[in-house]
Amino acid sequence: MRIGLVGKPNVGKSTFFSAATLAKVDIANYPFCTIEANVGVAFIAASMPCPCKDLRERLEADGRLESVSVDDPRQGSICEPRTGSCVGHVRLVPTFLVDVAGLVPGAADGRGRGNAFLSDLANCDALIQVVDAAGLTDIEGNPIKAVEDVESALKEETSFLTEELDSWIYGILDDGWSRGSRRVQAEGDKGLSTFLHERFTGLGASLSHVLQALDEFRNKWGDLETPWMWQEDKVRYLAFCIRRQLFPIHIAANKADSAKGTPWDAIEANGIVQPTMADMELALRRADSAGMISYSSGDETFKIVDESKLNPAQLAALSGMKQKLADAKNTGVSQLITKVLFEALDHVVVYPVADENGWKDGDGKILPDAFVVPNGIEAKALAYKVHSDLGDGFIKAVDGRSRRVVGADYECYDNSVIKIHAKT
Repeated sequence: MRIGLVGKPNVGKSTFFSAATLAKVDIANYPFCTIEANVGVAFIAASMPCPCKDLRERLEADGRLESVSVDDPRQGSICEPRTGSCVGHVRLVPTFLVDVAGLVPGAADGRGRGNAFLSDLANCDALIQVVDAAGLTDIEGNPIKAVEDVESALKEETSFLTEELDSWIYGILDDGWSRGSRRVQAEGDKGLSTFLHERFTGLGASLSHVLQALDEFRNKWGDLETPWMWQEDKVRYLAFCIRRQLFPIHIAANKADSAKGTPWDAIEANGIVQPTMADMELALRRADSAGMISYSSGDETFKIVDESKLNPAQLAALSGMKQKLADAKNTGVSQLITKVLFEALDHVVVYPVADENGWKDGDGKILPDAFVVPNGIEAKALAYKVHSDLGDGFIKAVDGRSRRVVGADYECYDNSVIKIHAKT
């Protein structure tokens, strides 16, 4: 999965990216600090406890494993993750984040990075628009004194991205509109949906996306009669409907700790709106990495490891962050990514194994792999994600929890443990 971070320059987009991934990127207080897209991996907590919790309980009940000791650094986890980690049965799983280079008005007409920017967006499964909830930058990302009407500024900031995408979609639509109209004359409504599907397949459009866009279009304009005679406003509205299906935009209302009130409540979006404090998240994660504090992304507080090793300025800064964190409950960074991945995109975590009894791989490692996949993915499709040979040679699968033998069309659920049997 690839989640794109987008927004006007200088709103904290690269800081959000670095806070989520701990990747080292250029962060500066001027527009276009980022020129090309940065790609990193964010590890977020699976929505359910790792299956190693259930395995531990079973092994303890059978007398094959002792109870968790109070000084166990992994707090009971017994799995052996190949990527990510698991402590206290909280399994961290990877997702790709793409820090797309700064957007400015006119991207669809070639300003900024133009089509390169739009192409980067098209390669993402979801978009998070980072906006300046404190109103400290103008529409092109230049630092300013805080605007008085932050709510209006946020509405303008969120709308200009959708307007750029609408213009881009309209350009693609208009370019082939006469040909598409002729298909409608020959094939009726089906011709239009087929044309749109073919036109936008490169942007990830499914037939379902197209049909839902056409339903939204009909709610305003009625039947799809004589599209070859449509005025520009109707074609633009169709582009708007297609964009809403292809690019639901989630909002990170960043710099929330410097905002007055909750101006993000006024944001209208066809996605999740989450206040975030990326600067604080990055500072806390770096302090944790340096051994100054004990902090996990998403926590409501943190613990200072040894106050005697910190100077007064550091202690004062940490004290201020602890108070703001307590007030906000969390920095919002990992929370937003989690919501986008598991709620908006409806993905789950599935654990493929080679041994359905001990939940191990071929090397004897316990639950080493955790795959983030679409909810309800079929067993054979999962096999292909593990390895193409497993998909090609698929025979059957076994649900590691129920020990039930299942077929190719078996739908995997969240926290499934699945053994794939295939021809070798």
